[in-house]
Amino acid sequence: MKEEFEKNYPFLSCVKSNDREYVGIILNSDNNVTSIYDLGMILDPALKALFLELGSVWWWESNRKIPINIFLRSEMNPFKPFIKTFNYKDVELLFGPIVNLGSIAEKRVKRKSIQLVRSVRNNRN
Repeated sequence: MKEEFEKNYPFLSCVKSNDREYVGIILNSDNNVTSIYDLGMILDPALKALFLELGSVWWWESNRKIPINIFLRSEMNPFKPFIKTFNYKDVELLFGPIVNLGSIAEKRVKRKSIQLVRSVRNNRN
């Protein structure tokens, strides 16, 4: 069942904190806190369907390194009440992707500078 769930909803993650599991989309996970949109808190079926649709849009149309709330800023506003934040040390990732804004800055490509120097040849006649 887990494999089918991950196949149909690859953007969803499951975290465990205090012996309770939470399924949703991780906003950001760094060395201090982990924030997730908790799918279990969304009780309205229409709103839940919209959430899953937006998750799919984010997954297939972004580079997946940018958090969904930045990629789909205005579309994610109705889901702000469903954000849960946990102390990083209390969270265990069971499955799914993690977004970390800090890793974007760390993985920047270093540019090489090339200096062209004109060689001077000794002309001996």
